[in-house]
Amino acid sequence: MPPSAHPESAHPEDERLARAGPREITLYTRPGCHLCEQAKAAIAPLLAEFGASLNEVNIEGDAILENRYGWDIPVIFIGARKSAKHRVDLEQFRRQLKDARGG
Repeated sequence: MPPSAHPESAHPEDERLARAGPREITLYTRPGCHLCEQAKAAIAPLLAEFGASLNEVNIEGDAILENRYGWDIPVIFIGARKSAKHRVDLEQFRRQLKDARGG
């Protein structure tokens, strides 16, 4: 690993997120997360309405992702932008999805 790399902050997930399209939704979660399940169920109709895809990322067992998101899950990204954490404001989420795809 090059000396300039920072293993505590570098992660393959960063590159995937950076390439994510406006209709690619990422949900950082872990098994047994009740708020994560609520968020997933709440956004499901909007994903269908906007033709968005959902990528669930289990942070459990991944030290970098656990450090980054551990106490904040669920964390939701629309494309490469963080949209929500803990709870989802569905009106705001709808606006963000609409804006992300250009209206």
